[in-house]
Order: sequence, then C-alpha cells, then structure tokens
Amino acid sequence: MMKEKKCWMLAGRLLLGLSLALCLSFGSGSVFGAEGIDPEADRILRSMSSYLAGASAFSVTADVDNEIITREGQKLQLSASASMVLKRPAGLYAERKGMFADVALFFDGKTLTLYGKKLNAFAQVAAAGEIDDAIRTLEMETGVDAPGADLLFSDPYAILSAGVEQGTYLGIAYVGGVACHHLAFREAQLDWQLWVQDGDAPLPMKYVITSKWQTAAPQYAVRLHEWNMNPQIDADRFTFTAPQGATKLDTLPVNEMGEVTLEEE
Repeated sequence: MMKEKKCWMLAGRLLLGLSLALCLSFGSGSVFGAEGIDPEADRILRSMSSYLAGASAFSVTADVDNEIITREGQKLQLSASASMVLKRPAGLYAERKGMFADVALFFDGKTLTLYGKKLNAFAQVAAAGEIDDAIRTLEMETGVDAPGADLLFSDPYAILSAGVEQGTYLGIAYVGGVACHHLAFREAQLDWQLWVQDGDAPLPMKYVITSKWQTAAPQYAVRLHEWNMNPQIDADRFTFTAPQGATKLDTLPVNEMGEVTLEEE
C-alpha cells in the first residue's frame, strides 16, 4: 500500500527519504513467494529490518532527490536535505529543507504537527498511537503517500515485500565509500532498489524507487548517512511548542506537486 504511489511526500521526504524501520520479530518463513525471488535478496532485506527493529532509538540524515516531469515533457530533479530522530514506540521528529519548504514534523504519541519555519505557521491533527499510526494519519489527512516511510513502519519487511514479483541480489557496490549489498525488486507498477551496508550493522544506505510505467520513468532517491543508533535525545524533542506569533492553520496544505508544504510557493 505504502509503495503504490511512491513519490515521496513530506513525511517520507522529511524522513529520509527520509522517509528509516522496524520489526520486533520475524518468523522463519518469508512473505515473498518462492518463485522469482533470490533467497539472498530476501535474507538481506530481512536482516536489515531486524537490525533496525532492535534499536530503541536512532537518528539519521539524508539527501533526497525527487524527479518530476513537466507538462512540456522535461524531467527535473529536485533535491532536498533531511534529518530525523526516532524513539520507539511513539516519538518522531523530522525536518526537511528544499526548494519548496523548510518544514519540521513532530509526533509525541498524541499529536502530529507540521511547522513551516519561514511563515511561522503550523498545522496539527490528532494522531494518538505509535509511529505507524502517525504515518497513516498523515496520509489520510493529506491524501498523499510517503514511500520513504516504508522504512519507518514497525514491520518494514512486510511493507516493502508486499506486491514484489521479482527480487535480485546484484552483489557488493559502494555508497559513499561504504560497501553495500545491492538489492533490486520489481512490482507491477514500479521497480525499487536498496543498498544495505555490509557487515554487522546492515543499515539502509540508499533507496531508489522508479515509476516505470509513468512517462520518462521518474525516480525518487534517498541517500542515508550519519546513522546514530544511540542518540542523545532531549526530553521535549518530540513535543511541539508554538513560537511566538505563530499562525495555526486548519488544514495541511498540499501544493501542485503533491507535497505537504507550509511555505510560500
């Protein structure tokens, strides 16, 4: 469900694209069908999910590239920077700075807040529960999808593998000088690739989604770096306090590109 649209809207882009993963336990069986799925690709994807699930908290930064196709048929790549701090089960802070917005997201287990720094404006929705609930609330309130947030769900393996028809292990590649296992997967409407760090810390280092049946096959790509699996987190990191003079909005605005934005266009 989360990968059907795959054109990273705010939550995902904030999170690295940004938006990072977490399954508390997995059974011995694979949710992939046996046919067309390389067992090594399946093993590494499961290993990555299990590793992230074992961390009670983490932080990460990311570089996000999102391609769009203009009405004239020109492909443009829009770049942004993002960072995120996550603490299970219900603490999430993320910020994204790009061409259209300089926005921060707060979730404290009760309320989801988006704050636009330039306009000093914010919007809030009730989102009682855990991080999974916050992501789904954002999608329901805005009607947009957050493919990067596939990595943030409590069971990312189930989310990522849903709909996969083919999976391939391509060997060792290098992302930012780091040796990574390169995995490639195919679904009916899109292809996606994942680069997972080799060794005892199988962290996702790069994630690319290709909308293969859309004209010019635009991609969403995120490179993840500066992972910290034991971050020092301030007690109020996930709680939003409105700055002086901030304007509260009734709804979460979405621009013509499908991004949630609280900034001037």
